[in-house]
Amino acid sequence: MDNPSPAASLCIQGTQAEYQGRIEAARQLYWQAWEAARDDYEACIGAHYVAHLQERAQDQLLWNQEALARAEKVGDDRVRTFYPSLYLNLGRSHELLGNLVEAQKFYDLAAELGVKHQPE
Repeated sequence: MDNPSPAASLCIQGTQAEYQGRIEAARQLYWQAWEAARDDYEACIGAHYVAHLQERAQDQLLWNQEALARAEKVGDDRVRTFYPSLYLNLGRSHELLGNLVEAQKFYDLAAELGVKHQPE
């Protein structure tokens, strides 16, 4: 990203905080990114990162669903390369909740885009 948006910049800062072990700071930065989103593309990114650090699987699923819904509203290629990650995260959320059929559906969608699910 040459000139990232404020939302993307906040996600970058959140990722740095996360790698430094400052999880609460990362959560706050990801939330700020969600709130700073100016369009569906930025909201997709913000929701994706907010989902990442949710403590409850149900909340993680809701935010992953929001990220996918926003990606589908973008209407151009900016999110094209984001779909495998969105699908894998949705698959993982469903898996954590015991929805294995739904999880496999999303893992298959990611695989169709060239990214295979790697079970832990």
